[in-house]
Amino acid sequence: MDFMDTVKGSLLEGFYPEGWDMAKIDKCCDPANKVEDRQDFWHKDFQPVRCENIYEFDTYMGHEIAIQIKNAKDRGEKLALILPVGPMGMYKWAVYFLKAWNVKCDHVYTFNMDEWADSEGNTLAPDDPAAFQNAMKQALFNPLGELTVPENQRNFATKENLPTYAEKIAKLKAEGAKLGLVFGIGRMCHIAFWEPHFAAEYATVDEWKAQTHRIGAKLHPLTIEQNAITSFKSRTTLVPCRANTIGPGLFLQADFTIGGCDGALGRGMQWQGMSFWMTLRYGPDMWITSSFIPTLPGKLFYLAELEGPLVAECN
Repeated sequence: MDFMDTVKGSLLEGFYPEGWDMAKIDKCCDPANKVEDRQDFWHKDFQPVRCENIYEFDTYMGHEIAIQIKNAKDRGEKLALILPVGPMGMYKWAVYFLKAWNVKCDHVYTFNMDEWADSEGNTLAPDDPAAFQNAMKQALFNPLGELTVPENQRNFATKENLPTYAEKIAKLKAEGAKLGLVFGIGRMCHIAFWEPHFAAEYATVDEWKAQTHRIGAKLHPLTIEQNAITSFKSRTTLVPCRANTIGPGLFLQADFTIGGCDGALGRGMQWQGMSFWMTLRYGPDMWITSSFIPTLPGKLFYLAELEGPLVAECN
């Protein structure tokens, strides 16, 4: 049965982004595909890294963040990092390694990629349990203690500060800093909260690539449900429907990337396998934000379970 035949006349009609080629997406998820089969559009230094379980995933990803911070310190360079709130488990290991190596992070400048917001871009209070600013303090900045990133070098995606990211990052790069992108991939293949349906607003890919940020971005329903599952104990009514977010005009500038796909739920259930395979196989397309990730140098850590096979199974 063809998927589009089931969509026509159903509540799903108009639900998925108009630029999504469902037949091509299905081909990306073919069980015969192998992660190790490199694609022509991959950067020569892009590498998926298989993790057998969440413990390996958190440790490997945390080590990668910490080693980039240490290497920049050893070179006497500043380092700009775009950081996510999700995945999160890697931060405790980044803290562990940085403390073990006694690396002071006074050369690090952080830019949180997004934050919950209303339609005007107003964000949650910094100490709100759901605020990304609070999450970063609890997971990374406070545990680092005296080694931590100076407060005036931490940037959060408020409606006042987010528009200044591009200028701040440009200044740091002009001073010799490298820009690192740490990220997860959303159910709708977003990077940060840059959603696929935003593509409808731009006439060309170059225009889309130039966008540095968006205030009060309207989130896709599947993004809201993903976060209801991963961050709000299934309580959809608590999930904000909008966010402030960076755009491709910033994350496509990255000199290196550290990505993570950990969307397995246990008992054979997962939410991220299709997004993972679309990222690897679809090819660069502004309707699928994460499809540009393999064009950048870096590592994409992923749970082995996401490889599939992505086939029907009742659980």
